[in-house]
Amino acid sequence: MSSDLPGPERAKAAAERVRPALEKALADKGLHFGDPVFLRAFKEEGQVELWVRNRGTKKYEHFRTWDVAAQSGKPGPKLAEGDGQVPEGFYFVGPTAMKPDSTFHLAFNIGYPNAYDQHHGRTGSFIMIHGNCVSIGCLAMTDPKIEEIYTLCDAALKNGQPYFRVNLFPFRMTDERLAREAYNPWFDFWTNLKEGYDRFEHSHVPPEAEVNEKSGRYEFK
Repeated sequence: MSSDLPGPERAKAAAERVRPALEKALADKGLHFGDPVFLRAFKEEGQVELWVRNRGTKKYEHFRTWDVAAQSGKPGPKLAEGDGQVPEGFYFVGPTAMKPDSTFHLAFNIGYPNAYDQHHGRTGSFIMIHGNCVSIGCLAMTDPKIEEIYTLCDAALKNGQPYFRVNLFPFRMTDERLAREAYNPWFDFWTNLKEGYDRFEHSHVPPEAEVNEKSGRYEFK
């Protein structure tokens, strides 16, 4: 996968490999390469979804789902440096967070800790979605899969999207699945996450998530 190349050349080589097939698959769904993207990840299911904004409706449409190759930890958010947890919450990735020179082929930093995490005193850094098949607190996707994900996200940023959102959930936040966790210590936190999940499910527009400094909860616009 040419991981020995310097970062820019590595990303370029990856794009040259995967772009033709991606463009065709997008066109088959009425979508366009380089248009804004949105990612959702589900820890229990071990999946990462990528959605692309439709030029006509301005709503995001599901493009592709990839299986996660490796992740660590258990259900529940990341609390501290070294705890091995994959975060849960609402994050965003700008151009400077893209890491074409990653040790794990290609990667991007999801932006943990976000404002919510910082409000709650959570620590940690360098949480990535990356290639390879090894992970401690990150989502490892394999090199071929990260080439597709990275190329789509990088193209969107270079085409003017200022940042793309990454929503990470413990599981698919259906009413039925959440109800099974009624006695879990994280039930209230997950109920708050579900508010953002439901907003996207209903509108297909990624919500803006902010932390309320008084309540310490996510609020959505």
